[in-house]
Amino acid sequence: MPLNICLAGATGWAGSELARGIAACPDLVLTAAVSRRHAGRRLGDVLDEPRLAAPVFASAEEALALPCDVFVEYTRPDSAKANVLAALAHGAHVVVGTSGLSDDDYARIDAVARERRRGVLACGNFALTAVLLQKFAEMAAKLIPQWEIIDYAYEGKPDAPSGTVNELAYRLGRVRIPELAVPLEQTRGVRETRGGTIGGAQVHAVRLPGFVLGAEVIFGMPDQTLTLRHNAGGSARPYVDGALLAIRKVSGLVGVHRGLDAVLEL
Repeated sequence: MPLNICLAGATGWAGSELARGIAACPDLVLTAAVSRRHAGRRLGDVLDEPRLAAPVFASAEEALALPCDVFVEYTRPDSAKANVLAALAHGAHVVVGTSGLSDDDYARIDAVARERRRGVLACGNFALTAVLLQKFAEMAAKLIPQWEIIDYAYEGKPDAPSGTVNELAYRLGRVRIPELAVPLEQTRGVRETRGGTIGGAQVHAVRLPGFVLGAEVIFGMPDQTLTLRHNAGGSARPYVDGALLAIRKVSGLVGVHRGLDAVLEL
């Protein structure tokens, strides 16, 4: 029996590409979509995709009145937490593609998900190269005690760091807290040039035209460095296959799991 999917942010840059991907999958059915701007319309008419018959609603609460096995959150940080909690309250599993949720947000969501015996798979990035960056970086952090992270994005991205980098910093911080040769409070000059501290690591966010999304982690040891970097292009297509995999696998989880590799054999 096909899985019923509700997609919040279905007309956005990444959400619209995912909606088209769902339309091509015989084991998935997009039953409802959320887009305040296009509420009241048929999603297929908005996206020019005749296979998408789902109605578009203004809110997640309205959309969740229809059958939903998996709720996909692809909106904005200021509405994502409420949407996820609403989906869990309706008995749906959840895939989170929205960036900007904090560790405290995920702690609250995890508590509700475990109470409801539902899975939440939160992926800062669904692209395979980003997943591998996170995995390789965790391996390096076990052996190299110092690193810093650079977050690249287009000039108009409002959240800093990106979800990809926030997830990377969180995961590396679980391996160990990187060492600082000079404590931040002893920095001379402009303290802010050392970046923000996330997961114990210094993170530097770059927001400039010419970038789409990218993440770089630089590891350092005496007389040697290791640089790992993921870059995304202008298309949302790289995120579709990973999101479809997450949708199919999330029902096998309970509680919050962060990173697509939670359902990959890596």
